[in-house]
Amino acid sequence: MNITKENVDKLNAILKVELNKADYEENVEKILKDYRRKSNLKGFRPGMAPIGLIRKMFGNAVKLDEINKLVSESITNYLQSENIRILGDPLPYEKDMENNNFETAEDFTFTFELGLEPEFNIEISKDDRVTFYEITIDEKLRNNYIDNYTRQYGKFVSADKSEENDILKGSIVSADEQVETDRVVFSNDEATLSVALIKDEDIKKLFTGLAPGDSVNFDLKKAFPNDNEIAGLLKITKEQAEKADGIYKFTVSEISRFQPAKIDKELFDKIYGENVVTTEEEFYKKIDEEITVSLNNESNYKLKLDLKNLVMEKTPLDLPEEFLKKWLLKINEKTTVEEIEKEFDSFRNELKWKLIRNKIARDNDIKITTDEVIKEAENVARHQFYQYGIFYLTDEQIAKYANEMINNEEEAQRIADKILEEKALEKFKEMVTVENKKVTVDEFNKLFE
Repeated sequence: MNITKENVDKLNAILKVELNKADYEENVEKILKDYRRKSNLKGFRPGMAPIGLIRKMFGNAVKLDEINKLVSESITNYLQSENIRILGDPLPYEKDMENNNFETAEDFTFTFELGLEPEFNIEISKDDRVTFYEITIDEKLRNNYIDNYTRQYGKFVSADKSEENDILKGSIVSADEQVETDRVVFSNDEATLSVALIKDEDIKKLFTGLAPGDSVNFDLKKAFPNDNEIAGLLKITKEQAEKADGIYKFTVSEISRFQPAKIDKELFDKIYGENVVTTEEEFYKKIDEEITVSLNNESNYKLKLDLKNLVMEKTPLDLPEEFLKKWLLKINEKTTVEEIEKEFDSFRNELKWKLIRNKIARDNDIKITTDEVIKEAENVARHQFYQYGIFYLTDEQIAKYANEMINNEEEAQRIADKILEEKALEKFKEMVTVENKKVTVDEFNKLFE
């Protein structure tokens, strides 16, 4: 076997792999003998079919399979031994398959296109500055946090008179005295109506100040222009709701009003556990701590975003774009050339950042340990459960889900990439000057506009 590489330019190369019979013959014969040993062909005792017959039946397929396997392994080993970093995968010349007659030929030549990683330097220093925006806590933000908790642990209570934000239960039926014969009317004895969802302000006023037993007539379509809302109110399909119109009568049977939780020890125990927080002073202090953590996460996100943009801007590098477009088209069989062109800018930026990130990791010998992957997988699993309101899982249960996660190769790689990203950004942070600046929440949000 002989492998040679010829550089077309700094970003593209041609790789030639030359095989002769001696490179693959031994493995092919070994596999064919194994086929014979396991054969059970009609007219022959098990395992006793002539090797010539086995070769005639399976020889070409085995030969082709072994050649493909040998070429793939040889290219991988060659690139590693020569320390050649490529982008994407080697792309075979289609003509090789036409020119090589696998049934009769013994020696073969395969040619591949390579897209090479560019050589580049990361030119950032302490002269480069990024800003860490320290967000100050104000009363509005603090009150929003408190409101979220009081609403989260609030409840619905019965009310005597309806108000704008109440939920009304009752019956609804057409109130038109004369209904056209071809018009369909609907009714629902167990209807639920949200006063706040009524679009017409005059009709909304009709639904305030009502008591159980009171009735009100209203224009259905005027109150609820959205057919999905009418479908929910009348418990009918959206198609039926399109035909529902006219004057309807709603009779109130029950009024429900949402009541936020009181700021007291019962609320503190529900949020933090029994006796962890016992006074309002401790509660407000805890709220500020939570806000600080959340704001710090937001500030760090902005810092990393700006840091990443700075590094990208200060690190120009070229890519073998034509090769990459051809490779993307090859691995995404259902994708068109137009779609590749449309998405290529985004792909190019992601690839550039990945190359920069990987270089800083190589240059600084940044490693990722198994323990780090496991710990991050546990954090991801815990966060996912928290999003669904599941806070009671034990550490053992979280660890079980995390192990299942990293047993998935793609998921494990995604987690490893996330860890590498964080470590690379921390290294970049050390290389530049970070300046602090205090901003309000509104000022911080405007930075993203």
